[in-house]
Amino acid sequence: MEAELVKELPSGDGWQYEPKWDGFRGVLENDGGDLALWSRNERPLLRYFPELRPLGELLPPHTALDGEIVIEREGHLDFDAMQMRLHPAESRVRRLSAEIPAQYVVFDLLLLDGEKVWRRPLEERRAELAERAPEGFRLSPFTRDLSAAADWLERIETAGLDGVVAKRLGLPYLAGSREGVVKVKRHKTADCVVAGVRWKAKPTTIATLLLGLYADDGHLDYVGSAAVGARRHAEIAERVLPLVDEAEERRFSEPNRWGTGELEESAVRPELVCEVRYDKLEAHRFRHGTRLLRFRPDKDPKQCTWREVRPPLRPDDLTVPQLLSAGRAAG
Repeated sequence: MEAELVKELPSGDGWQYEPKWDGFRGVLENDGGDLALWSRNERPLLRYFPELRPLGELLPPHTALDGEIVIEREGHLDFDAMQMRLHPAESRVRRLSAEIPAQYVVFDLLLLDGEKVWRRPLEERRAELAERAPEGFRLSPFTRDLSAAADWLERIETAGLDGVVAKRLGLPYLAGSREGVVKVKRHKTADCVVAGVRWKAKPTTIATLLLGLYADDGHLDYVGSAAVGARRHAEIAERVLPLVDEAEERRFSEPNRWGTGELEESAVRPELVCEVRYDKLEAHRFRHGTRLLRFRPDKDPKQCTWREVRPPLRPDDLTVPQLLSAGRAAG
């Protein structure tokens, strides 16, 4: 099943809410002793996550589960560690599976002893999952209380989760469909230093702003980019072009992932702060492009540090183990 992105959690009776895990979606199956872990595009994943094989061996024959492969470190999901696992060298796969083992978080039951449980309503599948899942399986928590789901949405960012998923009760498992499943992701904002530009037509037309944040030792790290649209180009160029510093050799941007050729860059004197909207931080970069919201002439660039995107944990922040400990209790 797929999820449709919406702005707000649906209200009213008939919805079940679950955390949106940030990992690799996978169907784990024991087909009469033949074990497999399939991605959503039918790519075999067990080779990359051999530490999950013992879970498959615990399943009754002809049983299949839907869930998410995740890696947790210090209470926080680590998506970068997940990507490191997709490596062709078997020796590296074995080493990483021992050093940073993955977990499989289950949220649905599709087959059980050959029975097509996927045909039954969601609430019945979840009850059967809670009753029959062998020890050792991690069950995703759920709630049918909108206020509890809204609280998750505000608090699970520190645990590295993506948002909250809402599933309509009373429906069977609809493979490949977005009917009956929606997701809400909270976009976050950060104040960043404008550290450079990428040109569309040098020296007059800017393609993107290159963004930076200050590290503890005082150097400026590249963290991502924000596209400059034609509608706001004149306003942005008026602020940015006077700060272009061709003598500065500083370069921030990563190689062009699309292979369409590199756009020329220029450094900018780090005097201008802008607020951008982003959805996810991956390693030391925004995972996707950001959206420029406004400039912040009231803010000192030196105040734009990594705390903008990595605030310190608070005592009441949720962690991955706390969420998983609630999984069986919810069932």
